[in-house]
Amino acid sequence: MTTTPSEEPGDERTPEEQVLADAESIAASAEEEVVLEGLVAAEKLAAERLEELQRSQAAYYNLEQQYSGFVKRSKAESLAAHERGVHTIVEALIPVLDDIELARQHGDLTGPFAAIAEKLEGTLARFGVVRYGEAGEAFDPAVHEALMHSHSADVTEATVQTVLQPGYRTPERILRAARVAVVDPEA
Repeated sequence: MTTTPSEEPGDERTPEEQVLADAESIAASAEEEVVLEGLVAAEKLAAERLEELQRSQAAYYNLEQQYSGFVKRSKAESLAAHERGVHTIVEALIPVLDDIELARQHGDLTGPFAAIAEKLEGTLARFGVVRYGEAGEAFDPAVHEALMHSHSADVTEATVQTVLQPGYRTPERILRAARVAVVDPEA
């Protein structure tokens, strides 16, 4: 009997065994082909799923960034609204604060009214409201409003001579400029 390439010398098979061996070889190669086709299909499906996952992750990242921006804007808008509210209330109270200051200057601020005035001023101070403007300080047009003007040889720069109405400010802005009389050096 002749040997086939798959047979080893000395291995004798009957024709039926040879047919069975050939069939097994063909079945194994067909099975290998099916497994390879399945592997290619699985790799293609995995690549599609990976692309979907990457798109989902990008969409999630974008959504997260939008939310983070929204939170930052909301906090900033809330803080700005609070500051506008404080400024509006203080601007409405400036005439009352002026009357309190005039009463203090004339000695009429006594008794329970003095305690109420101190509480009001203390409350406004908690919100950062500061009264400013003193006689003798350098005139600054950014924070002072000159209502009167004169000249004197006693000063070397424009100076506040008299504070007619004090100014009020918060750390963010001037609520009302101090209204003052200014004295300039003689030319």
